[in-house]
Amino acid sequence: MRHYETMFIIKPTLTQEEIEAKIELFKQAIIKNGGDVVACFDMGMRTLAYEVKKHKRGYYYVFYFKAPSTLIVELERLYRINEDIIRFIVIKYESKKEQNAWNALVEQTKQTKATKAETSAQAVVH
Repeated sequence: MRHYETMFIIKPTLTQEEIEAKIELFKQAIIKNGGDVVACFDMGMRTLAYEVKKHKRGYYYVFYFKAPSTLIVELERLYRINEDIIRFIVIKYESKKEQNAWNALVEQTKQTKATKAETSAQAVVH
C-alpha cells in the first residue's frame, strides 16, 4: 500500500449536513476500494486565491490515507463527476523521505485534533 494525501474543495453554497455527507462519501469510497484512512483534517471555509467556477470561497478538507494505486483512478473519477467539488488534488508519497514527511503530517494532524478536542471540552466545563 502506498501513502497518499488528497485535498478537495467543496462549494460554499452547501449546508453543513451536505458538506459532511460529501466528506463521508469520499471517505467510504477510499475504504470500499481497499484504502485505509489514517487521518483527516478539516480546514473549514476559506477564501480562494482566485475565483474558481464563479466561487470566491470554498470548504477545504484533507485525507491522509494508505491505498493501492488502483484506488486513485476511482477517487479522481468520483471527484470529477461530483458537481459540488470545485477543485481536488491527490499527492503520492513515494520515497522514504516523503513517507517520513507523510507520517509527520499525520502525527501533526492528530495532535491538532486532540488539542482542539481538549480546548472544546474545557470550554464546555467552564
